[in-house]
Amino acid sequence: MTPQSSLPEGLVKSAVKAALDEDLGAAGDITTQFTVPGETNSHVQIVARQPGVVAGLDLAREAFLSIDSNLKFDVRTPDGSRVEPNDVIAEISGPARAILTAERVALNFVGHLSGIATATAAFVDAVDGHKAQICCTRKTTPGMRMFEKYAVRAGGGRNHRFGLYDAILIKDNHIAMAGGIEAAIQAGLDGNTDGKTFEVEVDSLEQLEKALAYPIDAVLLDNMSPAELRRAVTMIDGRAVAEASGGITLDTVQAIAATGVDLISIGWLTHSAPCLDIGLDYLS
Repeated sequence: MTPQSSLPEGLVKSAVKAALDEDLGAAGDITTQFTVPGETNSHVQIVARQPGVVAGLDLAREAFLSIDSNLKFDVRTPDGSRVEPNDVIAEISGPARAILTAERVALNFVGHLSGIATATAAFVDAVDGHKAQICCTRKTTPGMRMFEKYAVRAGGGRNHRFGLYDAILIKDNHIAMAGGIEAAIQAGLDGNTDGKTFEVEVDSLEQLEKALAYPIDAVLLDNMSPAELRRAVTMIDGRAVAEASGGITLDTVQAIAATGVDLISIGWLTHSAPCLDIGLDYLS
């Protein structure tokens, strides 16, 4: 299990409020209102239906408690934990109407984020024994970046830059529009008066050679074969962080890690990882 710090409370509250507003509309949960007596109390469990890694319980808790603060939400398997089918993740007890109203929003968050954590853990396991770390990208769901990157950490991965504001990454279109790789790097270095991390994407060893003539922090080696990556790592020789990226899968990640790169970035983790099957079981 990877220990996790709590997500920022304000972001959790705003995300959950938006999700509940979307689900409830102006009329609220009309099915529950019509069918479940207001005085009914219930006890339920959030349960894993398949193996995986848990993430997103802060959001689930907020979903339930924002509907009714009298609900009791007890975590049984915290974020970062690995679960097997039928493992209990959390228990909720209290007013039945509130439980039913919050159920889908809570499970949507936990299922989605646990899916990302689970996918990340699979890649982390695949590169075990190599120095390479698995990291994510900016290919995230709009409005969900903080949570999806948190889920990557829950799965044992590492976060890349959070946005356009916290690091410089010169990519192919920057190079094209700046008039070439040397022009782009020099202009970026001249403007980087705050000393932010400076990375350059290259797609050939020729570009890499040009990039290494400058004092950069990292090189993104895009869509290179394992043979090219080995040559690139040798050329870099510890002068910069070597990051591999581009269409990396579970079938290819071990060979890429074996080349000696420091980081392996995978956009698929946040834009395409399948939801983990998690359900809510009624006990009483």
